Amino acid sequence: MTNQEIVSKLWNLCNVLRDDGITYHQYVTELTYILFLKMAKETNTEKENIPEEYRWDSLVAKSGIELKSFYKELLTQLGEKTTGRVREIYNGAASNIDEPKNLEKIIKSIDELDWFSAKEEGLGSLYEGLLEKNANEKKSGAGQYFTPRVLIDVMTSLVAPQAGERCNDPACGTFGFMIAADSYVKSQTDDYFDLSAEEADFQVKEAFSGVELVHETHRLALMNAMLHNIKGKIILGDTLSEAGKSVKDFDVVLTNPPFGTKKGGERATRDDFTFTTSNKQLNFLQHIYRSLKTSGKARAAVVLPDNVLFADGDGEKIREDLMNKCNLHTVLRLPTGIFYAQGVKTNVLFFTRGQTDEGNTKEVWFYDLRTNMPSFGKTNQLKKEHFADFIKAYTAEDRSSVEDERWNCFSRKEIEEKGNSLDLGLIRDESILDYEDLPDPVDCANECIDQLEQASELIKDVVRELSMALA
Repeated sequence: MTNQEIVSKLWNLCNVLRDDGITYHQYVTELTYILFLKMAKETNTEKENIPEEYRWDSLVAKSGIELKSFYKELLTQLGEKTTGRVREIYNGAASNIDEPKNLEKIIKSIDELDWFSAKEEGLGSLYEGLLEKNANEKKSGAGQYFTPRVLIDVMTSLVAPQAGERCNDPACGTFGFMIAADSYVKSQTDDYFDLSAEEADFQVKEAFSGVELVHETHRLALMNAMLHNIKGKIILGDTLSEAGKSVKDFDVVLTNPPFGTKKGGERATRDDFTFTTSNKQLNFLQHIYRSLKTSGKARAAVVLPDNVLFADGDGEKIREDLMNKCNLHTVLRLPTGIFYAQGVKTNVLFFTRGQTDEGNTKEVWFYDLRTNMPSFGKTNQLKKEHFADFIKAYTAEDRSSVEDERWNCFSRKEIEEKGNSLDLGLIRDESILDYEDLPDPVDCANECIDQLEQASELIKDVVRELSMALA
């Protein structure tokens, strides 16, 4: 049985819980509590972090009311009496399953799955399959935490994190960007076997970190990290609050901050931001470029909606500050329909923090992957081949030699003359009528008058001939 088949089986178990009023997102959280115990047994790590009386075999041996009572006790005890990742995952855990027979069916079904095959393919990829399934189910409301895997992989490979670098996602959701960064570094170092013991230890314990505001999503991030053997810190908190001030000094930042404004239009509570605004994305952008090391090599790739590119007031000041402090070398205009919020137009900003705070951006290259593109969504999903031409342009030794109408460059002076707007680089939309190509309306009117006069003369001739014939 493949991981894909296991994911489908686990997902279909959600139907069992419909009568309990369980949402898809609650179900994935509930699965996380149960899967953690089963996976700990399958990977022989139970003894390290789970008290003997609350391990998988104890759970699967019970049924009925006894099971429901024991499960409730188990969640409480693991959240209060353990340490490390286990305590973080179960902290504040509570079950939404009221019917004992439903709980029993889920536990038994999980116990009967082909875990040998699952381990062969990787428990981490199995869990990510569940998270993706949850994100694609509109009713779950989880899509806001999930960036398409192909986009994550493209952004990560172009930013190219290296062994020994500190990577962070300040709005980490289920930790997808950091999982991808870990996977990329492993691919460059033969799964860390090319590194010394000390270097490999750094990769596991310190290289990848994140911050997540939503408690339930934070729990999923912890589980995802654990199944990929990543032990870096994942903070439960708000990056835009005072707590975010200490989240800094990174070599790489990869992220897709949440869309929208602060609740009630409040401004960020950070007192270290130069520009105060209620726009979340602009505040995240400020945080990101400030959180990079001033080594001249620290870099970021961040997904941001169109409004960040053209917002005036503080928006313009923040973009100007970004282009001063960093080399904003590339903006990718993304297609619509690839995110949970279908109508949202987004971009990826790629930039490198300078060693100084002035004049780092000389020019910005734009790639339009939005205009004249097919409509993407559930039935037509974004694939890596859609990015092939962009990757070719991005990685070209001489960017100016790339012949691609979607690839355009604007100097810092040109951008400044446009009010520091970055809403640039979109090519002509073939679906929109270009009025410049229409004939002059005066010429059209004169031509119509000529045709009417000719028609009038013809009618007069016909009337004259008829009159003569009747006479």
